[in-house]
Amino acid sequence: MAIDLSTRYLGLDLSSPLMPGASALVDDPDTVRRLEDAGASAIVLYSLFEEQIRETSLRRSQPPGGSTRAVTFASVPGAIGPDAYLELVHRTKLAVAVPVIASLNGRTVGDWIEHARAIEQAGADALELNLYFVATDVAEPGAAIEERCVEIVRAARAAVTIPLAVKLSPFYTSVANLAHRFDGLGVDGLVLFNRFFQPDIDVDKLDYVARLDPSDPTELKVRLRWIALLFGRVRASLALSGGVHSPIDVVKGLMAGADALQVVSALLVHGPAFMRTLRDGLVGWMEEHGHASLADLRGRLSLGRAPNPGALERASYIEALRAR
Repeated sequence: MAIDLSTRYLGLDLSSPLMPGASALVDDPDTVRRLEDAGASAIVLYSLFEEQIRETSLRRSQPPGGSTRAVTFASVPGAIGPDAYLELVHRTKLAVAVPVIASLNGRTVGDWIEHARAIEQAGADALELNLYFVATDVAEPGAAIEERCVEIVRAARAAVTIPLAVKLSPFYTSVANLAHRFDGLGVDGLVLFNRFFQPDIDVDKLDYVARLDPSDPTELKVRLRWIALLFGRVRASLALSGGVHSPIDVVKGLMAGADALQVVSALLVHGPAFMRTLRDGLVGWMEEHGHASLADLRGRLSLGRAPNPGALERASYIEALRAR
C-alpha cells in the first residue's frame, strides 16, 4: 500500500507532518541537512528574543565609548544578536530545500516586532511567534496579559506577509478563546505548546540554576487535549510541540487533529536520524492498520468526532478520580 504522508501546514505543502522544533540543533548546517535527509519536512529555527533586539538597538544608540545599562543577553552563552540571526536564516535556506520557519520570542508590545520584516526579507518561509511570559505582577489581571498578547500578534501579522504561527502556553485562563481571537487576526497556525523552563535551587550555592530538562511522553497529554478541542473550531493550522518521543505519539497527535508535529528532546537524545525512525514508524503503523493517508487519521478523536467527547472535558476528571 502506498502511504501518503503529505500535509498542509501554515499554507505550506509539506512531505510529512514531522519537523524539528526550535532548538540549537539548527546551529550546524550539516545537522540541518541530516534532519532533512532523515525526513524533516521543514526546519524550525530557535527564537530571536525581544531582549536581544532591544539590547542591540540600545548599544547602537550609545555614543562612542559609552556603556549601556546592565543588560544581560550579551553575556548569555550562545545568545546571538539580530544580524547574526538573519545570517542564520540565510544560511539555513541555502542548506536545505524544505521550508525554513524562523522564530521570534517576546512578551511586550513594541517596535522590536518590526524585526519580523527583516526576517522575512532574509528568506524565511514562515514565522513562529513564541509568546513566553511569566506573570509575576500581582497587580496585573489575566485579561490584561491576554490583551497584550493579542496586540503583539496583531502587530506581527501587520509586519509580515509570510505565514505566521503563534506558539502558546497552556496556562491562559481560556486557551480556546485566545486561540479564537488569534484566528480572527488572520494567523496561519497555532503551536501547542511552548515549555516553561523552571529554575532549580542549588542548596549549596544558595542560588538558582538554569537547567534544560528534556521533555517526556507525559507532557503529550495536555497537547493532545487542546489540539483535539480546537480541531475544526479554528481556521488556523494546528501544530503539536512537546512530548513526541515515539511513532505512536505521532499517531496520537494526528488523531487529535494536528497538521504538524514538532520534535526536539527526542532528537537531542537520539540524534537527527531519529526523525527517520518516527517517519518509518508512522508509515508502518498506517500500513498495519490500513490507512493510506493522513486524512484517514487527522481529527478522528477530536472533540467533534470522539466517541466520548466528555473525556476531553470535565468527565475525564471525575472518571480518573473514581478509578483511583
